[in-house]
Parts: sequence; structure tokens; C-alpha cells
Amino acid sequence: MGDYLYLIIGIAVAGVALLVGLVTTGVRRSRRRAASSVDVLSRPEPGVDEEDRLRDPSTPTLERPEPAAGRLVRLRDRLSRSQGGLGRGLLALLSRDHLDEQTWEDIEDTLLTADVGVAATQELVDRLRTRMRVQGAGAAPVRQVLREELLNLVDPSLDRSLNVSRSNGVPGIALVVGVNGTGKTTTVGKLARVLVAEDRQVVLGAADTFRAAAAEQLTTWGERVGVPAVRGSEGSDPASVAFEAVRTGVEQEADVVLIDTAGRLQNKTGLMDELGKVKRVVEKQAPVNEVLLVLDATTGQNGMIQARVFREVVDVTGIVLTKLDGSAKGGIVVAVQRELGVPVKLVGLGEGADDLAPFDPEAFVDALLGDPV
Repeated sequence: MGDYLYLIIGIAVAGVALLVGLVTTGVRRSRRRAASSVDVLSRPEPGVDEEDRLRDPSTPTLERPEPAAGRLVRLRDRLSRSQGGLGRGLLALLSRDHLDEQTWEDIEDTLLTADVGVAATQELVDRLRTRMRVQGAGAAPVRQVLREELLNLVDPSLDRSLNVSRSNGVPGIALVVGVNGTGKTTTVGKLARVLVAEDRQVVLGAADTFRAAAAEQLTTWGERVGVPAVRGSEGSDPASVAFEAVRTGVEQEADVVLIDTAGRLQNKTGLMDELGKVKRVVEKQAPVNEVLLVLDATTGQNGMIQARVFREVVDVTGIVLTKLDGSAKGGIVVAVQRELGVPVKLVGLGEGADDLAPFDPEAFVDALLGDPV
């Protein structure tokens, strides 16, 4: 009887052990399946770079923009790749043992091809002639002389700051003008990031109501950095949108209101009337502190024609040159400053969200010349 009892107890213990083993195995498998699901969900999509997602204006994620200070230094290599040919070409010509008239003509041609402009080219060549006669040849002094004269031509004494500080209880107001296709609306969005990086509160005004995608594009740029955008329906009065943007900026005690305007050159009179009305309506609430003209650096002389038209239409206070990294004609910096009598304040050096940089004359000239050999 005792043997049977021990047998029954043994069978029971074995059964319990088997049951515990099955349960434990099931739990482990469940945990592995759960862990596998988390890994799959958290794994980034193949072929999608995180930086690309952040730079895509269609992704409304709140971001912290890169500080604006030093951006041009960071982007110097990119600028040097596009502009270095001008500096290297001039250095090669000036470093010849004998600077004859043909060499000076070649120097003039190099500058004119880079869109420096006739008057500025002649001025630079005359100064180089004088200094090279005194200085003599030699790679090191030639480079230093050329750097000094190019820097003088770009004019580092100009005030390139953005004068859009809050004052007397109202935000600073900036109108952004330019023809469609220059990257104007994108520039407004990127400029908002520059200001947010400086801890300024910004309101955007989508007053380019004649281009269907402009308001949506600007709204998306604003959403990425927590900046509100005031917009109207397509084809609505641009001045009323600008007025509401400023009113919103005043109510929210914003530091800056950036207003994107329509850019159509088919009818200069219509453009003049429209921009004039926008400015008058805005100034019922606050003065316009900046009028920034956006130009595409790759368009060369077409950009200069646009600059002349806008100079006649509105008082431009500063220039934004986009796509400077995509042009070998860096001389437009000099030409447009002389044409309008106002400084280049910002330059676009890529498609990235933080590739709009305050213009730094010394960094620009150093990029032209490249690193010393």
C-alpha cells in the first residue's frame, strides 16, 4: 500500500513539474515576441535618414534650430566648392612672374564673368595694379593683397544686422519681397528659425495669397518651430492678411512679425500698388523696420534686373541671396550691394532647414580664396 502511495505522489510531482515547465516556456516565448515587436516598431524606416526627416518642411515636428552665429563658418566648405574657382583663378594670374597687359585683361575677364560688375571690376583692377607694383610678386604677399582688396570690395563696414527688435510695445516688422521662384517663402520659414534660435517670439504672415502653396508651405515651416502663421483664403487681399498678422503679433507680444509678400513682375504698376498698400496698412499698427529682397544668386544678370525693379517699387533695406552654394558667380554679392546701396544680410547655402546664414564678409572672402597651399 505504501509503495502505491509513493508512486501516486511521484506521478503527481512529475505532472506539476511538467505543467510549470510548459507555462514558463510560454511566458518566455511571449516575452520574446513582445521584445521583437518593440524592436520592429522602433527600428527606423529603411533608407530614411533622420536628418532628412527633420529637414523636410512637410513634417510638422517641433525642433530646436541651430544657433545662427558661426553658420557661415560651418558652411564654408560648401561655399568654397562653388566659389573657389574665382579666387584660385585670380591668385594664379596675379602670381605670374610678369604681369603684362594680357594678364590684367584676363583678370578683368575673370571678375566680369563672376558678375562682379564693370565699375567694381575696374576699381579692383586699378587698386591691384598699384599695390602689385609696390608689393612685387610672390605667392604669400599676393594672397594677402588680394584678400584685403576683395574684402574692401565686399565692404565689411556695412551694417548687416537685422533691425527687427521689439520696441515701444510693438513687434519689429519685416516685409520679405522678391519674385516667385527665388526661394522667398522658404527663406521666410528659415529666417523664422534664425530668430527662434535667438529666443525671439515670431509670428508669420502668409500674404502671398496668389500662389496656392505659399500659405500652406509657410504654415508648415512655422509648425516645426512652434511659430504661428496667419493666413487667408487663396486670392484674398494680401494687405488684410498682413494687417491680421501684425495684430496677432501685437496681441501675443511677439518680438518679430515676418510677412511673406507676393512676387509678380509682369505688371510693375500692380506690384507697386500692392506692396505700397501692404506697407501702409501694416504701418497703421507698427512701423516696418526691414524690407528684405530675396534674390537667386544663380540667375546672374536677371537677378540684377529684379533688384532694379524692386528698388523702384519699395525701399529695400537688405538683401538675401539664396542658392549661393549653387553659383560660381559670387561677384553678385558686390554687384547687388552697389546697385541697391544696401548690404547683403543673409545667404542661403543649401537646402537644409538651418542653411540660411548671416552674411560674414571675411568668411566669404576666405571661402573665395580657399586654404593656402
